[in-house]
Amino acid sequence: MRPALTRHLTDIVPFAHALLQHVLQPGDVAIDATAGNGYDTLLLAQWVGDGGRIYAFDVQAQAIEATRERLQAHGLADRVSVIHAGHETVLQHVTQPVQAAVFNLGYLPRSDKQITTQADSTIAALQGIWQLLRPHGVIVLVVYHGHAGGKQERSAVEDYVCGLDPAAVRVVRYALANVPNDPPYVLALEKLEPFRSDSSGRTSDMQ
Repeated sequence: MRPALTRHLTDIVPFAHALLQHVLQPGDVAIDATAGNGYDTLLLAQWVGDGGRIYAFDVQAQAIEATRERLQAHGLADRVSVIHAGHETVLQHVTQPVQAAVFNLGYLPRSDKQITTQADSTIAALQGIWQLLRPHGVIVLVVYHGHAGGKQERSAVEDYVCGLDPAAVRVVRYALANVPNDPPYVLALEKLEPFRSDSSGRTSDMQ
């Protein structure tokens, strides 16, 4: 008998969520590096349960308010530290081992499109989270790149993660190959082993 298969390939955002849900268990710690309107923050809080902890970052007051309201509406505000700061400050706020993190690169929907994530701060946040990430933990980035500056950030982030040591970091790209107009896609990183450097000079500590 053939193994059961889904009827269709998963879309981008559900694929990102499936990766995160697969690695998270009750009691885990996770990071939403771009809280936005709080949808991913809420899902993470549901998946880690009463004993877990979520740290959600955003630079916009509108996003912080929306995230807090969404969590309160679902009775999950106590599980989440909502932090009005850039994700590059993660090591100032989080000290616990982290099982998963999610980024949505781009701008906050229905807000000022001039306020977007930036390559430098995104890469700094990746480096910080990597120091906290447990072995076989994951970082999932949903890359929106159709806006002004989006392609520059996409290129810089891809160049960075694709230069990491493949013995220490597994990097996966999931994209819709035949859809026009710059559809979003997923970059996912899995930590395979503790920090090390190989003979080529590539580092697994993401510095």
